[in-house]
Parts: sequence; C-alpha cells; structure tokens
Amino acid sequence: MTRRTETLKQGTIADQKVLRGTGGEIHQTSGDGVERLTTAQGVPVADDQNSLKAGTRGPTLMEDQVFREKIFHFDHERIPERVVHARGFGAHGVFETYEPLTDITSADLFQRKGEKTEVFVRFSTVAGNKGSADVARDVRGFAVKFYTKEGNWDIVGNNIPVFFIQDAIKFPDLIHAAKQEPDRGFPQAQTAHDNFWDFISLTPESMNMALWIMSDRTIPRSFRFMEGFGVHTFRLVNAEGKSTFVKFHWKPKQGMQSVMWNEALKLNGADPDFHRRDLWNAIQMGDYPEWELGMQLFDEDFAEKFDFDVLDATKIIPEEEVPVRIVGKMTLNRVVDNFFAETEQVAFHTGNLVPGIDFTNDPLLQGRNFSYLDTQLSRLGSTNFTHLPVNAPRCPFHHFQQDGHMAFHNPTTRANYEPNSWGPETGGPREDPKGGFTSHPEEIEAPKGRYRSETFADHYSQARQFYLSQTDTEKSHIADAFTFELSKVETPAIRARMVAHLLNVDEALAEKVGTGLRLKTMPEPAESAMPVKDGLKLSPKLSIILNGPEGFVGRKLGVLLTDGVDIGLVKALKQAAEKAGAMIEFVAPMVGGVEASDGTWVEADQKVNGGPSVLYDAVAILASEEEIVTLMQESTAKDFVNDAFAHCKFIAYNAAVMSLFEKTGLASDLDDGCIKLSVADDAEDFIAACAKLRVWDREPKVKAA
Repeated sequence: MTRRTETLKQGTIADQKVLRGTGGEIHQTSGDGVERLTTAQGVPVADDQNSLKAGTRGPTLMEDQVFREKIFHFDHERIPERVVHARGFGAHGVFETYEPLTDITSADLFQRKGEKTEVFVRFSTVAGNKGSADVARDVRGFAVKFYTKEGNWDIVGNNIPVFFIQDAIKFPDLIHAAKQEPDRGFPQAQTAHDNFWDFISLTPESMNMALWIMSDRTIPRSFRFMEGFGVHTFRLVNAEGKSTFVKFHWKPKQGMQSVMWNEALKLNGADPDFHRRDLWNAIQMGDYPEWELGMQLFDEDFAEKFDFDVLDATKIIPEEEVPVRIVGKMTLNRVVDNFFAETEQVAFHTGNLVPGIDFTNDPLLQGRNFSYLDTQLSRLGSTNFTHLPVNAPRCPFHHFQQDGHMAFHNPTTRANYEPNSWGPETGGPREDPKGGFTSHPEEIEAPKGRYRSETFADHYSQARQFYLSQTDTEKSHIADAFTFELSKVETPAIRARMVAHLLNVDEALAEKVGTGLRLKTMPEPAESAMPVKDGLKLSPKLSIILNGPEGFVGRKLGVLLTDGVDIGLVKALKQAAEKAGAMIEFVAPMVGGVEASDGTWVEADQKVNGGPSVLYDAVAILASEEEIVTLMQESTAKDFVNDAFAHCKFIAYNAAVMSLFEKTGLASDLDDGCIKLSVADDAEDFIAACAKLRVWDREPKVKAA
C-alpha cells in the first residue's frame, strides 16, 4: 500500500506548527529570553516533536539519541513504591526549641533556647498503594526528618503510639496479611478481609493495636489534626553519659479531630485527595500547621516498677503516669517544589540518630534499624540515595564512601581509606572521639537464643484500658468498626476467634460485636497468657473527643447559597469565620456563583454536586424565598443537608431554608446544633458553637432513624 506524502522541511517555526497541528508559538532558541531545551547531557535539542526516521514514513533510526534518552527516562521514571506507606504527602518546615535540655541530652538541637532546625515531614497511609484514597481506615505514618547541625535525625513514627507486633521478624507476615490478598489482588487500602483478621486473631499481641485501629484515630479529619508518636522507647544521653528513657509525642496545636465512618466513605468518593489537598491549601494560605514535640522521660527505676515492659512496642505509658514534657514546636510552612524529588524520594530511617540520642533493645526497633537501608537500596536504586537533596544533611559531611550508581560526591583527596598517614590536606576526615556519636555503654550478658520475654506476655490489659478510657460515643464507634470489618470476613471461625479475644477486653464490647455479627453462640474467652489487669486507671488523654480543639481555628465552613441571598448574613458569616481563624467556601447551584439581595455577586468555590457537606466541618444553608425551590429540586442539595445532619455537624440556616428541611424530613428533628440566622449578630454565636465540632447527642437519634 502506498500513500502520497509531503516532505516537510525541518527547522522553521511554520513547519513545526504543521507537525504539531497547533497555531501556538514555538520558541527555538534562548534569543527571546526562553531557556533552551537540551538533553540531560546538556545538548541543545532542535526538534522535540519528531523522532529521526529513514524517510517521511520510514523506520525510526537507532542513532536518534534525543528520542532514546527521552523514552529511556520515561520508561524508568516510576521507582518502586514503598511496600508500606506508599501513599504519602510531604512538606517542609522548621522546629524551634523552647528551652535548653542540657540536663538530659547532648543533642545539638536541644542545647539552645530558640534554636531553629529545618525539618521535612511525610504523612502517609500504611496499607494502600500509591493510587488509593486518603481517608481509608488505616494507621497514618508521621515521619519527621530534622536537618541538625550534627547530622540528620529521623523520628519515624505513626499517629498511633503502639504497634501490632513485638518482634520485627513478624513484620512481613503482618503486612502480607494486611495488603490485598495475593490470589485476587484486592481489597485495596482496607483491612476488612479474611487474611488480615485471620492473622490478627492468631496473634494476641495485636489486641491493643486492634482496639486503636478500630477507633476514630484511623480516620483522621486531617493530617493537621492528629497526634504523632515515635512508638518505641529511645534513650537520651547527656554530656556526662547519663541516660534517660524517652518516648516522643507530637501534639497538634489545633487539637485532634476525626471523621465519622459514613463520612469517610463519602469523602473518598468526593475527593480521594482530601488529606493532601487540605495540607497543601492550609500551607499555601499561610495557615501553617503546628505541632509541639513532647517527651515522656523516665529512668530505670520507673521502667522496673511499671506494669508493662517499656521495650514492648505494643504498650504505652499513660500520660497520667508520666506527663509529657513539651520541648519545642514544629511549623510546616512550605510545600514541596516537586512531589517526586522530595515526597517520593525522601528516605527515612530509624537508625538516623545524632549524638545525644540512642536506641534501646526494643526488638521491633532493632529490626527496623536493620531493614530500612535495604529498603532504600531497593527503592532508590543506589547506596548514594543520601546524595539526593531531600536526604542530604544540611551540615558539612565528610567520609570515604565512594562510587556506586549516581555518585554525586566522591573523595577529592589522595586517601580514600583510614587510618592513613597523609596530612590534613590530602588525608581526608578523621574521627572525633569526644564529639562523635557513641553508644550508651549498656551491660549485656545473656545466652544466645530466640526468645520472647515473659514481660511482653500481657496482651489484653492495655487494650481494656484504652477502650474504657473512651467516651460512650467513641466506644460505640469502636464496636461499629469491629462489626463492619468482621462482617467482610467470609470465614465464620475467624469472626468467632476475634470475638473471643474481645471478651478478654470488655464483655459488653464483645457482646455488641457478636450480636452485630449474629453469632449463633458466643465463643469462650480466648486463652490468655497472663491474667487481665482490671484495675488499670482510666486515661482520658486516650480520647479524641476529650482532647478536641478549643475553637474553630483551622476548620472549614461550607456555605450553600442561592440567588437573592441576604448579603448581610453572608458577610457576617464570612467575617465571623475568618475572625475565628476558619476557612470558608461558598457552594452554589452553579459554579459561577450567585447574585445576592443587593446585586452583589458572590463567587462560588464549588458547585453543589461537587461540593458535598462531607468536605466541611460545619455548614450553613442560606437561601432566598424565591430560590429555595431551586435547591429543593436538586438532589445533591438534599444530600448536602441530610449528610450534614447525619454526620452530627453544626448547621446554620435562615428562615427560607425551612422548606428544604421539610422536604428532607428534618424539620421536626432540628436540635441545638441547628442554629437559625435571623440577624448578622447570630453568625458569631453559630461559629462559637462550631468549636465543639460535632453534636454527638444527635448520633443515637440518627442511628435509630
């Protein structure tokens, strides 16, 4: 088959327009101020629209180095995603030390009041792949890299202070069980399946974590409103060599907040990037998220007397027993310039410590210290991942490591080994016995073997303490979560096994879950290696609701408007929200906006079918008598109202909206969380009420409806 073709000359703007099929201007050289396109080797590119061919319709030639480099890089621009914590989002910031901590550590960043240290933080989910949704029920990674003057220090933590397992040798089993099942490749970013609960039900040490993951901690409203923890017990060591045990805590300055389960499901549909967008927007608007770093500090005497082993990562130390000492503040104030270069390539490692901070013998921590370097080599392709800007220290660094893939820095002196006898100009760096990192000289004498300490054997007492420390609302959510997750388990024996464990935690909880699963007979309580401690003191610090925010700062108000809306109420609501430090978005039947009562045009941020109430912490519906009919005919407007009410949110409305409430069947159910705005002054009262975030008294009525 032959086809008539026209040979086009190369090198003219006109020819390029024809080849691209556009009328857009194409810049070829830097003469007009535009940077010149080059290959990665710096060679200027004359034509980036066409590969080199033998004839106009002939084969592409192998000698086309521009095409080969371009496609080569494209083929390999996806590095392997993390096995866990694949879906992440990062930001830059600064950590400020409140006071010198010379009494407990020689770590440089804690030696001076007001010391500022650059940080990079990566938040993430654990189980889902990179393309999964943000608001899955999952543990959240909370990893912080401090670029200190004496090297990089990483706190590689989570938003939950305990973990599933006590020994790192079980980590592959845990993650294999939690991830999608290998024969079918689903479910994605969910633990509601047989493999996960089979593993958990056969691993009693996971019971404390099981209670935490079924709590609202695993469906946070935002990265900005969740706590972070270092999980493990570490050591701080001062200049005299004195050691103090420490557990690290991050406390959000704006308080804690989670979403409801039904809300989480709808958020994932409305905006799979909900958490990413929230953090990005907050930083870009100058509403910088802040956390305070806290330390639980204790000595060997406390460790010996404490009811549980401080080296057991499945246990906490209640804050009521060891208060958290606040030592500094972290502020995230800059988004990344490039997601791949920073968020995707950042490499954290529990082994990244600085002088003055040291490990303990926590077997999960010890295993993580071994694992992370292997992980970075597999993901980033080279031992030189520390040369990447996001991973490189900000302080001077000198070593004899050389070569390997992508070596940005190699020794420039004569010596690439030590000890050597060359002088300081050619001999390279030397050890610093006084200021360098030294391990705490803990005495260890024990037989070699595979052991699990008997002090790790209590698997239920702290799970019970956690559950009983929750409010009634939170207890109900935990029972509902267990019921939902186990209802997705197809094997009845696994469901019964989990209920047997819950009987050791709390009988009422187990009964509620068993009833929800409609077990024909309740199982016997699972065998317990140690008696359950029934007398542990409650810890109110474990509740989200009891540790919520003091105001509406950092939250978002969604206002559904119609044409003819009272401009006075709109302005008053906007002013009150901004005064409280909240964000406000306007939702309208059409994205262009609405024309208010005085002819003012109010731009809309969202169209009603793309701006559901699940995106907001509280909502207002303001309509005119003439246009309320428009909302009543819009099904997504009805969803906006119904969901806000069902999710126990505060709702403001004006008189015209009563017709919509009657249409949705809510008119007779309005409660104290539904606040009528008649005059401008009512707006401040509404925003003040929103500080409570939820009308929890409404939930039992909504469930019963």
